[in-house]
Amino acid sequence: MRKLITNLCFLIMLLIFGSCGNSADLDANGIPGKLIFTMYGTDDPGALKGAVKPFQKYLESKLGMPVEFIYTTDYTSVIQAIRAKKTHLAYLSPFSYVLASQKHDITPIITTGEDGRQSMYHSIIFTNVHTGINSIADLKTRAKNITLCFADPASTSGHLIPRAYLTTLGLDPDKNAFKETIFAGSHVASVLAAASGKVDVGCSATEYGLEIAERKGVVKKEDIKVLWQSQPIVSSPIVARNDLNKDFVKKIQTLYLNLAKDEPGIFLPYIRLLHAQPERYSYLPVQDSMYNGIRAIASGIKDLNVVK
Repeated sequence: MRKLITNLCFLIMLLIFGSCGNSADLDANGIPGKLIFTMYGTDDPGALKGAVKPFQKYLESKLGMPVEFIYTTDYTSVIQAIRAKKTHLAYLSPFSYVLASQKHDITPIITTGEDGRQSMYHSIIFTNVHTGINSIADLKTRAKNITLCFADPASTSGHLIPRAYLTTLGLDPDKNAFKETIFAGSHVASVLAAASGKVDVGCSATEYGLEIAERKGVVKKEDIKVLWQSQPIVSSPIVARNDLNKDFVKKIQTLYLNLAKDEPGIFLPYIRLLHAQPERYSYLPVQDSMYNGIRAIASGIKDLNVVK
């Protein structure tokens, strides 16, 4: 419980005080000498870096400048990099985008599409099959004896969505509804915590947590019981700082939009890290308004009313 409050307070504090960077990294036309892209490093940073490296070289050749990818261990660090102007582009979860965009200094430019439409994913609440928790009703009855595990504090499917759902059931983590509430740090880590019995109940994403853990062979499908699944959630955006040159950003956006068609050898290895059928995916344009539903959910939770 204390850890939950501490993480949320840290998020709020960095949003309030973390905007003290400057634009010295841009020339008079708003173009950087080196393009920096910050992203959450997933549960397998080595594989991610290997898959991104060809794209990094592709961007360098097309933009005529060095490109650096910085990998973080959580979304909070990505938000902090945006606030401090230490990055030009960033990959964010829907919820971390809502948090990071409060000062209107970033714009979403790209998201993933599946079969030509914006891709969706789902939040899940799950348990180890040996806990004897077989339903949400069981979860509610036994909550005072349950250790609950979220993923990352700024995760949409691993924190915001399941937290909002549990609150509607009268199970508010901030009001000692559970024996203990912790953050595992990532989607797969939350799945592993539940599968190993370190926690009783976990929260994650079906596509980016449970299915990846199953494909890697670190958990068996039969070891996890899903208690609840959310409605579809809008996919994560890639964002650009608003002080970047607009034509420069447009060029980057166009490179992304054409990547699946023009450079499948670069695109598919990266998407394969996240999706079992990468050939169905591509990049699509995205609008800020697509995340209004996430804003509404976040603003409905008392401790997250900093989200406007």
